[in-house]
Amino acid sequence: MKIAIITDAWAPQVNGVVRTLTAVTERLRALGHELLVISPDQYASIPCPSYPEIRLALTTRFGIGARLSEFAPDAVHIATEGPLGIAARRFCLDHGYPFTTAYHTQFPDYLARRTGLPAAMFWPFIRWFHAPAHAILVSTETVRQQLREQGLGQVVHWGRGVDLGCFGPHAPRPALYAELAGPIQLYVGRVAVEKNIEAFLSSRHPGSKVVVGDGPAREALSRAYPQAHFVGAQSGATLAGYYAGADVFVFPSRTDTFGLVMIEALACGTPVAAYPVSGPLDVLVPGAGAMDDDLDSAIAAALRLNRADCLRAGRSFTWEASTRQFLQALVPIASRLALAA
Repeated sequence: MKIAIITDAWAPQVNGVVRTLTAVTERLRALGHELLVISPDQYASIPCPSYPEIRLALTTRFGIGARLSEFAPDAVHIATEGPLGIAARRFCLDHGYPFTTAYHTQFPDYLARRTGLPAAMFWPFIRWFHAPAHAILVSTETVRQQLREQGLGQVVHWGRGVDLGCFGPHAPRPALYAELAGPIQLYVGRVAVEKNIEAFLSSRHPGSKVVVGDGPAREALSRAYPQAHFVGAQSGATLAGYYAGADVFVFPSRTDTFGLVMIEALACGTPVAAYPVSGPLDVLVPGAGAMDDDLDSAIAAALRLNRADCLRAGRSFTWEASTRQFLQALVPIASRLALAA
């Protein structure tokens, strides 16, 4: 199949959307599918206000359309609601191309945190963007229900996976851990206001706190919490070692649709502490994580969990299954395009 994927999130950005798309596109190519990925690194761009690490591509539906027309895809997937996604959406609607979208990010909550405006103000844009899609791919049942309540009923499941060849309990621990008092409490992800990292850093449970990741809030948080250890972005076996050597992984976000880092932690046998919100409610099966509206209580409960149970839960998530689900969502629109041709 010839598949066009349009995304405003791509390398060198480091986030769950990029990691998901990278993992799935690698496996699609390995299966013999031909891909066209349209991403910000291919265009002139400007920094996103308040988040300069994210670049906003400068193009139009005509520029996107020329590339799609030349490629002649069997299926079109619009991954994000940014400038490239909007341009591709307009071209597809103008020319009768069916397409799928994905709801990766809780944009209304994300923008509410950054602007101080109510999340309800941003839902009309989400409904406008996704309403014409043949299918909206979502990672959890909680998000599926949320979109249905917003009048978006054409939702299908698209799970996430872990690279089990990399993330496991035997990954080498970082040297830093030998110097820290236990229990070692770990956060991995973007260091940004919407991730609610302050809740983790201000928690009262004894032990050491380690933050893996980078982002616009890192400098301010490292000044405000000098007792925490900020080690920057990590990847591959080094990142796996940070997970495997920690006593608990803390996921303080209240706005994620999934939380890829949680299943990476579980695949390393590390229990997860989180709030009972979208993402953790769908991912943390009994015995693999602890959820509580009081984060200190969640951390204490997670530290009592059996690491073998966590490991089994994490190894149930595979990128192979995720890729199959993605393809299943595209097959109906590929059939519609073939009939139209």
